Amino acid sequence: MARREKDATDRPVEAAREIGDMSGEEFRRFGHEVADWLADYLAGPARPPVMSRVSPGEIKSLLPASPPSEGEQMRAILEDFDKLIMPGVTHWNNPSFFAYIANSSSGPGILGEMLSAALNVNAMLWRTSPSATELEEVTLDWLRQMLLLPDDFSGVIYDTASIATLCAIAAAREAVEEINVREDGLAGVAGQAAPRLRLYTSEHAHSSVEKGAITLGLGKSSVRLIPADSEFRMDAGLLARAIEEDRERGFRPFSVVATTGTTSTGAIDPVDRIADIAERENLWLHVDAAYGGPAGMLPEKRHILDGVSRADSIVVNPHKWLFVPVDLSALFCRKMDVLKEAFSLVPEYLRTAEASRVNNFMDYGPQLGRRFRAIKLWFVLRYFGVEGIKARIGHHIELARELSRWIDLSDDFERMAPTELAIVCFRARPLALPYSDEGALDSLNQRLLDEVNRRGKLFFSHTRLNGRLTLRLVIGNIHTTRDHVRLAWDELNEVLKEIMRV
Repeated sequence: MARREKDATDRPVEAAREIGDMSGEEFRRFGHEVADWLADYLAGPARPPVMSRVSPGEIKSLLPASPPSEGEQMRAILEDFDKLIMPGVTHWNNPSFFAYIANSSSGPGILGEMLSAALNVNAMLWRTSPSATELEEVTLDWLRQMLLLPDDFSGVIYDTASIATLCAIAAAREAVEEINVREDGLAGVAGQAAPRLRLYTSEHAHSSVEKGAITLGLGKSSVRLIPADSEFRMDAGLLARAIEEDRERGFRPFSVVATTGTTSTGAIDPVDRIADIAERENLWLHVDAAYGGPAGMLPEKRHILDGVSRADSIVVNPHKWLFVPVDLSALFCRKMDVLKEAFSLVPEYLRTAEASRVNNFMDYGPQLGRRFRAIKLWFVLRYFGVEGIKARIGHHIELARELSRWIDLSDDFERMAPTELAIVCFRARPLALPYSDEGALDSLNQRLLDEVNRRGKLFFSHTRLNGRLTLRLVIGNIHTTRDHVRLAWDELNEVLKEIMRV
């Protein structure tokens, strides 16, 4: 951060600091400086490379191996932030960050995060901060309405979709009448083992589904991955057949996880058809709408939410496409009593007189400590409004469509999947190549990926579709414009031509 002239707040630490916190005077001064730095950082234009260029261990080698025995000046700390930390930052909030599933923090969200940190409340019980609990209830109900979910859904905030999905699977397991995992565990009692549970999801589902099964003691083998169709959506017919086969083999099917907006391609599973099967087979239906759910607010994308209202639980991540800083994930559930039964454990020191009349959100997950996350969602929803958020999501989808058209018209690239949302899957396949060997094409695209990312103008990632290395460019940052996408496309073409000349 820029150096300023020394003044009284730069006096020696020993003279300035007594027992207690940073002084209000010092906090005000450096708080203003940090705010100015943040404003400049978000505005650009002199941005560092999107992906950090440091080598493994480089940042660690520059930092002291032991903590300071005496306090240091904030001036020195901020200067070291610029000099030592910033070179090792990969800039997720850069408009040319196109990797993974983009998340984008916005100005109002950042301000809300700052207030949350300053208040520092623990939203475990209603009484530990009534505003934190009741604002969480209100903002999640706003989000429920935005997603067109019926009013029998209630919500709870977690950190990420991985934890939300784990909690949903725990609730699904709790709903299985033949077992009492809460008391007896999966081993059962009196020598009678619990039935072998089976969970279903797409082969393109997020890894958190399998991780959730592992964490909950079900084991990875309890998850059956259902093959996808030609557009990378779960095949509902194969799902029905798998359930029938598993029942014949002695498994107890208990849950299915559908996805609206898969990580690799943004595909939308046929939730309505999956819901038919779940209802017929008495399975808990969880919908992972962490990425794609908000797009269903757009009239032209309403089909994304078809059948979602029939689910038992749904996860949406405002820190993905609703411009809220990481982390904030919302789980909506129509059977909150089952979710509560899976987790609630109230020791005497947490019992309160008003417990029967309020939500104590500690009862709905494994965490006791809970940050005041709702405040940043409240800031974002109020600042942009529903129509403003829809306009920004629609803009990203249109940019993805335009990039898809450029790819389709190119002699050197081909698309590898439909562009349903703002994930564009493609690869280089130049007509000039005298071969069609898939291994050679994989190598070419790996070189292209590595070289473009090394240059630092943009950052994008990859996946594998039908066994083929596939490049992914995901548009989701609130600052991304057509110029950024055009720059990315030009850079891809330029680097490919250089590779081909070698």
